[in-house]
Amino acid sequence: MRQRIKKRPMSEINVVPYIDVMLVLLIIFMVTAPLLSQGIKVDLPQTDSEPLPPNEKEPVIVNIDKDGNFFINYGDNQDKPVSAEVLVNRVSALLKYQPGIPVLIGGDANVPYGQVVQAMSLLQRAGAPSVGMMTDPPEK
Repeated sequence: MRQRIKKRPMSEINVVPYIDVMLVLLIIFMVTAPLLSQGIKVDLPQTDSEPLPPNEKEPVIVNIDKDGNFFINYGDNQDKPVSAEVLVNRVSALLKYQPGIPVLIGGDANVPYGQVVQAMSLLQRAGAPSVGMMTDPPEK
């Protein structure tokens, strides 16, 4: 007759499958990260200015391209131009939902001054208490 051998439950965790999954996810994120950083080509004017203090809220950025089209960094289709009314509606909704969120304008260096003033007027109409201007540091 055979003797029965008692098997004790194994109390060690096998981490090899978890490492495999982690490496696969790392590769997926490394491949998709550059695809997520879409944007509008805007050549900001270059000036010497102090950077804004860090804020925990992501700012609302309204970009104006060289053709005078408005773009906003919130909502769907951030790389598609929006009309003035859509811009006012989105910014006012964001300011109601997140009061105190910073509002910035990034205008192309070749945009006429009137377009930037129009954007500032639209943002004021949307209820923005203050509007900041984005610039790039000068090249050395």
